[in-house]
Amino acid sequence: MGERTHNLLISGMTCGGCSGRVTKVLNATPGVLRATVSHETNSGVVVTTDNLSTQDVMNIVAGTGFTVSV
Repeated sequence: MGERTHNLLISGMTCGGCSGRVTKVLNATPGVLRATVSHETNSGVVVTTDNLSTQDVMNIVAGTGFTVSV
């Protein structure tokens, strides 16, 4: 099974707590191998198995209350 890297733009995060919450949710998601999210750069890098599409990852981030695009 291969890996896929998703580079995201995430807006609305104002502090480390925001990015920490998104990171925690992503890392708890089956199929996510690792996630790094920064409120300072309004970005995230998520490495997943091939089973998760970019849209799947975007939906997970959007579910945390933030706006996400690629």
